[in-house]
Amino acid sequence: MTLSARARWLLASPLLAIAAAAGAQAAQLRGVAVRVAAENATYGADGVVEAVRQSSLASEVAGTVTALAVKAGDRVTRGQVLVRIDQRAADQQAAANDAQSAAAEAQLRAAEREFERSRHLFQRNYISQAALDQAEAQFKAAQAEARAKLAQVGAASTQTSLHTLRAPYAGLLARVDVQVGDMATPGRPLITIYDPGELRVVVTVPESVAQQLRSKAGIRIEMPGADAAGREWIAQSVTLLPAADPESHTMRVRLGLPSNAASASLVPGMFARAWIASAVQAGPRLLVPSRAVITRTELHAVYVLDPEGKPWLRQVRVGRTVGDEVEILAGLDAGERVALDPLAAVR
Repeated sequence: MTLSARARWLLASPLLAIAAAAGAQAAQLRGVAVRVAAENATYGADGVVEAVRQSSLASEVAGTVTALAVKAGDRVTRGQVLVRIDQRAADQQAAANDAQSAAAEAQLRAAEREFERSRHLFQRNYISQAALDQAEAQFKAAQAEARAKLAQVGAASTQTSLHTLRAPYAGLLARVDVQVGDMATPGRPLITIYDPGELRVVVTVPESVAQQLRSKAGIRIEMPGADAAGREWIAQSVTLLPAADPESHTMRVRLGLPSNAASASLVPGMFARAWIASAVQAGPRLLVPSRAVITRTELHAVYVLDPEGKPWLRQVRVGRTVGDEVEILAGLDAGERVALDPLAAVR
């Protein structure tokens, strides 16, 4: 072998080795064909989680907030004190009403004794019928005055109790929009409370889809923001609200969640997606194994194997997850093969 031939052989040997290794690695890549499935169409409706019982608590009287016993995120029991509002003026009014009530009761007792004396005197013919009628009228007027003052005392007591805001039921505090020293006014929301034991999902669907909700089974709900234990649920109940939006021609649907949904970090306002089965036959759907899909934030991609087994990265648009497979909405064609192990394809 001449020197020049030997040099050419030495230069070509590494390239041949690399090509052979690449070919061997490509041959080792496990691939799977894109699966074509035909089934009934499903409609994906976006919605939010909401509490069945949620209340915005407001004060019925005006006053300065003097005490705040809770904060957002606290669990409270029924009747627990949440906010106290300055009630000094109400206390003074209640004291004045108590005094007036005591005075009215004293006048009532005096009028009663006067009426009894007048009746005894009338029986002995010492006074006229007119005098007896006048004593009876004074007694009845004193009775009415005493009842009026007693009612004022009750109203003042009720007014005093309105200065203390209590939890209407056991629940979780979602918002606390007040601080000590703030001015509370009637109708201004101070605290938002909800019952975490009863949650539901509210979605908006077209009228045509709403008509297919007469069968209330098989509605699957996805929660992308929940923890691993609460990302998928089956609706326990379906309530179609009997009103449609005249502009968008859509209807609202309430999907009940199980009682243990709160333990999966579900909170009101969380995004949800409901998959509603349709009676219409859908076109073929493309499915690939979930592990073949690479996800980077909002990007989804797979490695497509060419006829020689070489992997090529391709972006795809994914749909819903079906078991251990993912629906491919765009980016792949039926019959193509994808690499099962994206990490091996990168190497």
